[in-house]
Amino acid sequence: MLTYIIRRLLLMIPTLIGITGIVFLLVAMAPGGIGASLRQSGGQMDANSAAIREAYLEDRYGLDDSVFVQYVRWLGRVSPLKFGTRDQIDPTGEFIRSPKLPKEPPLSEWFVDELPELPEPTGFEFSEDDTDLQKTRLYRKKSNEYAQARAGAIGAKANLDQVLGLVAGQANLQRFRDSKGKIKYQVIKQNKAVFESSDSWSEIQEAGDLLITNYALAQQQWRELKDVFDAQPFRQAGFGIVGPVSISSPDLGRSFTKSRPVSDLMLEALPITIMLNLIALPVIYFIAIPCGMLAAVRAGSIFDKLSGAFFIALWSFPVPLAGVLCIGYLASNEYLGMFPVAGLHDAASDTFTYLPNMTNGEWHRGYLLDMMWHVCLPVLCLVYGGFAVLSKQTRAAMLDNFNMDYVRTAKAKGVANKNIVFAHVFRNSLLPLITMFVSIFPAMLAGSVVIEQIFTVPGMGRLTLESINLRDRELLLANTMMISAVNLLALLLADILYAFADPRISFK
Repeated sequence: MLTYIIRRLLLMIPTLIGITGIVFLLVAMAPGGIGASLRQSGGQMDANSAAIREAYLEDRYGLDDSVFVQYVRWLGRVSPLKFGTRDQIDPTGEFIRSPKLPKEPPLSEWFVDELPELPEPTGFEFSEDDTDLQKTRLYRKKSNEYAQARAGAIGAKANLDQVLGLVAGQANLQRFRDSKGKIKYQVIKQNKAVFESSDSWSEIQEAGDLLITNYALAQQQWRELKDVFDAQPFRQAGFGIVGPVSISSPDLGRSFTKSRPVSDLMLEALPITIMLNLIALPVIYFIAIPCGMLAAVRAGSIFDKLSGAFFIALWSFPVPLAGVLCIGYLASNEYLGMFPVAGLHDAASDTFTYLPNMTNGEWHRGYLLDMMWHVCLPVLCLVYGGFAVLSKQTRAAMLDNFNMDYVRTAKAKGVANKNIVFAHVFRNSLLPLITMFVSIFPAMLAGSVVIEQIFTVPGMGRLTLESINLRDRELLLANTMMISAVNLLALLLADILYAFADPRISFK
């Protein structure tokens, strides 16, 4: 079995790459692509702020590269096996990468004979007296200066593109922009005479000279930032193996909309979703499986018909409608007002003791009981739809086994009916139940988007929905990878449990 498990674990790697690759391409194929959605989320801003934002997007997401290059770069971040310069981790837990060298300006040969040379390393080193705070401040200072310089270069390039586009439009040049509206510099080069003869040639020269000047400044600021980075102001991530190869924890990225590491957001939302499911799942199983077993033993009885009809009726009731009705009738003060409307805790829960207590003759429910009171309605909406599927599956599996020859043989030998049901029939009915059981694990981590949204529960389902609505690529991809990995591990767990439940199954 060990060989089989190792083989399955290795096959999960290309499967995960395929799943995340498809999601990445779908996000990229959305109207406007990845870059447009991220830029639009910034709202209205002045030209300088827009230029700084553009520089950040290019550095962080590489939006000027092809989709496949962006995806390979993302894979390199989430992979535990790293190649190249090792990342560093700042005090907030964010991965800091080696700064990206500014790209050469377009049409540089129109303005200068040679581009400015890259400055030589200065050999900067921190002194022994420098504290971690001083190192962090220096790195942040150099990083901001480089961002400002990059913004100046990008702003100058945008100004040059605007002038080129205006002249090209007046000259009726064809196909000088690509499908995204960006200037095709190859077409511009081929029609240099058109621009030289235009009245705006001096303006083009001024814009080009400014671009070259800002590019040289960006190079200088990059060198200063790179020297500080090479001096290791922060601890290095992971540990090196051989040369540029190292092993480090996966970097899930930084949420663009929330400006926080994705791992921190998931670690905050995941325990809440798991808590809700750990309360809901035992309720489903402790009710559905005994009811399914009793319905199979008493097939055709009044209990079988009524329980089946009742569970099917619950399963047919829409969850969004159930959540709205619970809030409208059970939580609203205009009707019963028995439960809170939203959230997981009372507004004053920070002042509560953990357990219920009596203070000055007054009853205080405490933090734990307050949380259980708040989760009653979300758990109710989580459990009622699961009774029908699990109970019907249990009933059907047991009825199939009741007709087997080994059951008739056991009855003929005088085996007690209780032993037949539990030791023979129920055990041999476990395979479909195992399949359903392991399929629950991904749902436990993914959360319920509808329920968490209705009851304002800050779990994984709501976090995923926010990542879609806010077009947060990093957060969406991290959630997709986690849910896919758990799905694959759950299927492997199902295969292992099959072997324990049925001795006839072997993986040799």
